[in-house]
Amino acid sequence: MEYSKEIKNRLRRIEGQVKGVLSMMEQGKDCKSVVAQLSAARNAIDRAIAVIVSTNLENCLRESMEKGEKTEHLVKEAVELLVKSR
Repeated sequence: MEYSKEIKNRLRRIEGQVKGVLSMMEQGKDCKSVVAQLSAARNAIDRAIAVIVSTNLENCLRESMEKGEKTEHLVKEAVELLVKSR
């Protein structure tokens, strides 16, 4: 699978968030602020996972339908990936 520039940019922003959290910790920022930023990073990761899984599912469904193959297992696999990611 090829990953889009958009998803790579999302991950770079997440990387920046994590670096920011490390910086906050080094500066001795309070727990509440650190946890809030970690929660924001986790939410961003969850959204990135959803975009990757949905894009892949769309591509796999399209390919399978063009070949006349069944697609139910693809949806099940995508849901399982999302469940495992949490």
